[in-house]
Amino acid sequence: MSVEFDEVDGLRIATFGTGPRTIIAVHGITASLMAWGTVARRLPDDWSLVAMDLRGRGHSASLPGPYGLPRHADDVLRVAEHVGAGEDAVLTGHSMGAYVAVLAAARRDFARVVLVDGGLPLPPPEGMDAEATLEAMLGPALARLRQTYPSPEAYVAFFKAHPAFEGHWNADVEAYVRYDLTGPEGALRSRVVGEAALADGRWLPLETEPISAALEAITAPLFLLRAPRGLLNQETGMLPDDLALPWAARLPGLRDEVVPDCNHYTILFDERCADAVV
Repeated sequence: MSVEFDEVDGLRIATFGTGPRTIIAVHGITASLMAWGTVARRLPDDWSLVAMDLRGRGHSASLPGPYGLPRHADDVLRVAEHVGAGEDAVLTGHSMGAYVAVLAAARRDFARVVLVDGGLPLPPPEGMDAEATLEAMLGPALARLRQTYPSPEAYVAFFKAHPAFEGHWNADVEAYVRYDLTGPEGALRSRVVGEAALADGRWLPLETEPISAALEAITAPLFLLRAPRGLLNQETGMLPDDLALPWAARLPGLRDEVVPDCNHYTILFDERCADAVV
């Protein structure tokens, strides 16, 4: 599979494949464009997938704030225009990227919108404020942003010990992990700007009304793919039935599907789960 890199106003973008049919893909809160490698590799030849490093991540880390999901939606639409994605293009997003996709799809037409384990409003659990909710959801992911690592192998080992990847390690995950590293030998760190992740993470539980309004404004066919297991491979997924089913009833055009035996990460990286996304 060919991969071509480009830049749009400082945003790093990668086009996987050479097919004439286009997918615009948006990654999660502490991820990068490499999160889409498995899905891209398994696409039919007549498709190409365009992914970007969001502002504050990957090779777009140096782009300044303000952050927040509406700013990312602006960037996604800029990338779509840059690559000539027409109304026949597909928009997809994973995790936080699904929320960005919702905001973007409410502003222009796509052939379909595919939300991968994200995109539905997440009200804070009762009795928890936004900060506590953020820590509960993203604690381990945010912790890695505060650490340094003596070598690439140490960073890989950190991810191999993550419950979500236990028994699911493969070359795509390793490429994703190594792409995220920057800094001098002996003090390597994630490329993700902590301020960006915190700003975006705080936005999600506080701005449920804009997400709800955007979902209802989308005119394209809307697909929701859910992982039954969570960020730490726990039994409760990010979008359990009691959250998703009322939205499936509220939005007649929403097709809701649970992808069996996947967690929040392996829904993109496990080949069987990635095939369901494809």
